[in-house]
Amino acid sequence: MSRAGLSCPGCGSSNVVDDDLYCQAQLVCVDCGSVVSEGTLACESEYVGGSDVSYSRTTAETKRPCMNQINGVQRVKAICRILRVNSEIEKLSLTYFNQAYRHESFIRVSLRKKETLAGCCVLVSCRLRNWPITMGTISCLTDTDPMAVGVIYQEMLKILNIEAPSFTVIDVMEAYSHEYKISSLHVPEELAVNHKDLTKRAVELVELVADAWIVTGRRPVPIMMAAIYLSWQSLKPNKHRLKLNLDKFCQLAKVNKHQPALKRITEMKEVLCKLGKEIPWVQDAVTPGNVVHQVEDILTHRYALLRRALRTQEDALLEESQASCQEAAPSQTSELVDQNPNASSAEQCELNAERTRRPGDDDPCAVEELHSDTLKSQDPAPNWGKRVLFAPPCVVHPKKRRAEQPELKDVTGDEEISDSEIDSYIRTPREAREFALMQKMLS
Repeated sequence: MSRAGLSCPGCGSSNVVDDDLYCQAQLVCVDCGSVVSEGTLACESEYVGGSDVSYSRTTAETKRPCMNQINGVQRVKAICRILRVNSEIEKLSLTYFNQAYRHESFIRVSLRKKETLAGCCVLVSCRLRNWPITMGTISCLTDTDPMAVGVIYQEMLKILNIEAPSFTVIDVMEAYSHEYKISSLHVPEELAVNHKDLTKRAVELVELVADAWIVTGRRPVPIMMAAIYLSWQSLKPNKHRLKLNLDKFCQLAKVNKHQPALKRITEMKEVLCKLGKEIPWVQDAVTPGNVVHQVEDILTHRYALLRRALRTQEDALLEESQASCQEAAPSQTSELVDQNPNASSAEQCELNAERTRRPGDDDPCAVEELHSDTLKSQDPAPNWGKRVLFAPPCVVHPKKRRAEQPELKDVTGDEEISDSEIDSYIRTPREAREFALMQKMLS
């Protein structure tokens, strides 16, 4: 059937009829066969023409995330499940990960860095919601070096403009103690312990060793492991617990052992022994082997024991200084005692030092000249960490510095060789006989 008022846009013919060969109604030109319109009418006065439009612009679908981002989201969820955080922390972690992943600083980086970014998002979310965990835990879950985790963590905070709070070892202890499977559901009754009691004892122990400089500048995970191990033994010091070393304890609790924790245990026991010796009702000698039995009393009365131990240390230093004064100048000391019978020992030592002062000691130039003359002959200053009760372990046990080697001179072959140096070159009896025969021939 012809349609009046319609024309073909190709040839301009007005001979347009319906095409009944297809299920959809179409208008075609009889002369050239082109389709005038599909389902709509195109008039001569008002023709609607079509243009090529890409599929991405015609759809209202949003851009789907790539496979790496999907895997990163799954990794964030897995870390949250492992740490047993609440849903609020998990949602916040996913939000931060999606924001950081689309940023230009993280969109063209290695896959390892993107996996570490997922752990850093969980770390900052836990800290913002008062569920502190350590970077060592995140590095263990993501199998990444702790230094790399710290770099990515700081970069993420700067990009997302987040102010995350900082936490101490004591704040992290509660969350860390839940990793140890030592409840009655996992181990026998004689080895089981309540997590609340364990956390309380471990926190008190860390606070004590923090006053003794053990925590300063140290990695937190080995310190927490050592504190939990000693707390677990001291809560019920039976024979079953005392015979388990740190290796077996970590196997029992299903955690990975950190090698520095052994040294932290030794340092903590030294601090406990110094305080355990001040307990009045303990008659036996307190040693690192039996100090676990006294941990509860030490932590209960730690402030009184600290004052008493410091007082004992001061008395010992005073007696040592008095003995050194008497050995240095016994005659002058006896003379000062006769002149000042009512003076104390410390005052007598001070008077003795003033009496033996040289006349030129008050002159700065003379003091500087005397110091420069005797600098090479003086012995190195003694370690001050040996004289105080508590000091950082790096001071008590300092690393030995390499001695300065003299500058090497060119060997000309004319240098004299000592007999001891010649003997060091002799290795076999044959060489010894040849050397003795040569000396005999030359003599």
